[in-house]
Amino acid sequence: MDPNAPIAEYMTPLPHTVGSEQTITFAQQMMQKYGIRHLPVLHGGELYGIVSDRDLGMIAGLNEVNPDSTTVEEAMTQEAYTVSPETPLIDVLKQMLEHKYGSAVVIEGMKIIGIFTTHDSLKLLVENAV
Repeated sequence: MDPNAPIAEYMTPLPHTVGSEQTITFAQQMMQKYGIRHLPVLHGGELYGIVSDRDLGMIAGLNEVNPDSTTVEEAMTQEAYTVSPETPLIDVLKQMLEHKYGSAVVIEGMKIIGIFTTHDSLKLLVENAV
């Protein structure tokens, strides 16, 4: 592992995404199906936010919320942490640690090309343990 290598070398390419108008139930089913915990949220084909399994679970657990009709937009965080594919791995890790981000969405121009999550960072740690 090279901490100065670009995040593009360590990201999960072409992540699954969800539309802001999709339901919480739809997003939860998608996460279960693909074994993931973070979904970039799109609106009009562009990044609009990020939603985690934790966000969805908290909103779905509220008594007055129907997860079959409540949209992802109501559960998401609008301020997704984004980086370019050239950003050094160490810079991404430092920002994720400092701000407690669960993921970094990798953007090239206006296109989502990857995602790097805390799971990915733990995997790197285990693979490179001495």
